[in-house]
Amino acid sequence: DADLNRIERAIEVAYEAHKGMMRKAGGPYILHPIEVAQIVATEVGLGATSVICALLHDVVEDTDLTLEDLQGEFGVKVADIVDGLTKIKVYNKSWVAQKAENFKKILFALGKDVRVILIKLADRLHNMRTMDAMPPKKQELIAAETLFLYTPIAHRLGLYRIKSELEDLSIKYTQREVYKDIAKKLSQTKRSREKFIKEFIEPVKKKLEDGGIGEFQIYGRPKHIFSIMNKMKNKGVPFEEIYDLFAIRIIIDADDKQGKGLCWRAYSIVTDLYRP
Repeated sequence: DADLNRIERAIEVAYEAHKGMMRKAGGPYILHPIEVAQIVATEVGLGATSVICALLHDVVEDTDLTLEDLQGEFGVKVADIVDGLTKIKVYNKSWVAQKAENFKKILFALGKDVRVILIKLADRLHNMRTMDAMPPKKQELIAAETLFLYTPIAHRLGLYRIKSELEDLSIKYTQREVYKDIAKKLSQTKRSREKFIKEFIEPVKKKLEDGGIGEFQIYGRPKHIFSIMNKMKNKGVPFEEIYDLFAIRIIIDADDKQGKGLCWRAYSIVTDLYRP
């Protein structure tokens, strides 16, 4: 209850601070911090303090509220994280120099609290999802920066789903024709691929259930556009000659002692059914 009260208060503070502000993508600005907070909670899996910081991440940068105001209302930790997320305004410097200064600030803040970069990734993900209204040149700059800086960090932190989405969104704006072409072909073959994944998984699932593996989950998913594009490029072949267009993931519930043996048993079951 205490956490929910603090989150509700953060929404009120953010709403009042951003009142009257609109996003370039359209709609009231308050929708952006709310969406970032939702990504932080549901896709990154962070707790109440991080949700509060996500809701307030732009108030010091864009409104009259100060870090002292946030500290008085929400405590030192929230103020410190929001400080790490607040861009430095560097005058008489190029766009690249300003970006470098701000990224350096994030890295310093990361040393104190990893939540700074996790919230920043959520912020970048929502910005990338809503970039269509921006001028093409700005889209390309932000997408290139995302691919170069943010996707490697997401990968390093184990946020593979976010990393893959950032990669796909980046090439949507930096390699538009390639992205459209692969997306269209994936869409055309979606039904047959989903059917194939389902048929591929069924015998594996049955064998695993009978094989004494214990609790497990099995997922099938199509490969991401970025991954397919790289395969086409590296192998020098068209889309039609890329055959591994989907991936299967088996997650076994096991402790450290059992884990390795159960994984090998699961691998053995898969290779009995399908040629490695």
